[in-house]
Amino acid sequence: MVYVIRKEHFNAAHRLFNPAWTEEKNQEVFGPCANNNWHGHNFELIVTVKGKPHPDTGFVYDLKQLGDLIKSEIIDKVDHKNLNLDVDFMLGKLASCEVLVMEFWKILAPKIAATSSSATLHKIHLIETNKNSVEYFGE
Repeated sequence: MVYVIRKEHFNAAHRLFNPAWTEEKNQEVFGPCANNNWHGHNFELIVTVKGKPHPDTGFVYDLKQLGDLIKSEIIDKVDHKNLNLDVDFMLGKLASCEVLVMEFWKILAPKIAATSSSATLHKIHLIETNKNSVEYFGE
């Protein structure tokens, strides 16, 4: 099994808050990330696809094609956006990195499977800050 990795970047704002809670409870749980005026990050999105190299190309998955897919399906929809307000697949959801990476998976996994006979999405790693990141394996 070979794993190929594509890294992309995007900038986005969000607010961590639960609308069912009071402002005080949101501040207690989420701290400054519950700021009413949002806050932003320079995210790194790292997508790993696994499979066996194709005998004709030597590719597990064409990395240019993967980059184009990530750009059209994810980056174009989240870059320089407010994740809480502007991103259709995040509406009504908590805008944590954990939820965001799971939504990315729902979008990318079937697209990768539909464009390859052998490659599958293995992992999505979303880096929010130098200290905070999440990984998701679709489980």
